[in-house]
Amino acid sequence: MSTTPAPQPEKPRPKGVDSMPRAMAFMIFSGLSFALMGAAVKFSGELPLSTKVFFRNLVTLGITSFVAVRMRENPFRRTPHLAGLLVRSICGLVGVYLYFLALGRMNLADASLLNKTSPFFVAGFAVLILKERLNRTVITALLVAFIGAILVIKPRFDVSALPALAGLGSGMCAGMAYTMVRLLKGRVSPNRIIFTFSLISTAVTLPFLILTPPHADTGQWLALILTGVFAAGGQYGLTFAYHHAPASRISIFTYLHVLFALLAGFALFGERPDVASVLGGAMIVFAAWRMHRGEASRRAPRRRRRG
Repeated sequence: MSTTPAPQPEKPRPKGVDSMPRAMAFMIFSGLSFALMGAAVKFSGELPLSTKVFFRNLVTLGITSFVAVRMRENPFRRTPHLAGLLVRSICGLVGVYLYFLALGRMNLADASLLNKTSPFFVAGFAVLILKERLNRTVITALLVAFIGAILVIKPRFDVSALPALAGLGSGMCAGMAYTMVRLLKGRVSPNRIIFTFSLISTAVTLPFLILTPPHADTGQWLALILTGVFAAGGQYGLTFAYHHAPASRISIFTYLHVLFALLAGFALFGERPDVASVLGGAMIVFAAWRMHRGEASRRAPRRRRRG
């Protein structure tokens, strides 16, 4: 009786030579792209959320499909890591829905800032899923970030707080998605991870697009297309940045997205964050910097021992 061979884990690509200037250039490009994506979502107006999410992922799906063909990679090949890919994709999809919901009701900078709480959720999920340990620096940073998030959210016991809570929820879902990416590292290629997320997102949102076709004007159609273009640019900029430099050195620069969102919100929509949001944002960025410094200090002795 013949047996079906067990699927083999995908081979990770060989590491390239680190280049901090290139990594920084890609991080700047990524942050600017994600900020402009958020602006495009706001410009699309009151169109259904499913329509916005569909176009956000459609361009990326096309790019990842092209890359798979060029690399002669079969993104539908059997893999023992299908569960991880599905969890990453579903959490990412829910996170995008919540983020776009927040963008429709909040300042661009505030929504972006709450979405960027994801590294702190990664730290928590890493303890539960990856069995990593929390040190004192991370615990302190989590507490500071939590207080900062409260200042941005300004919790009230009515429905007016729901958009801010959606923004924070998008950070939590993104944190789970990034934790799964870390779990899949070296087992599944980055292009397949992005492809699977984009495929599932477009497949889930397409029926809603067919049942309730958007009644959009020319400007809104352009905004939808740009949402997908800028999302793809942000995603690939981030991917290439992490390819050119260690995560411990460049992860803090993901907060360039918030700076660009602040500038775009002011220039395009006349948005001015209040004092509480500025203070809360500063606390969140400071907490991220502390985590970044703590991670770099923790890795330094290991590098010296290896040398």
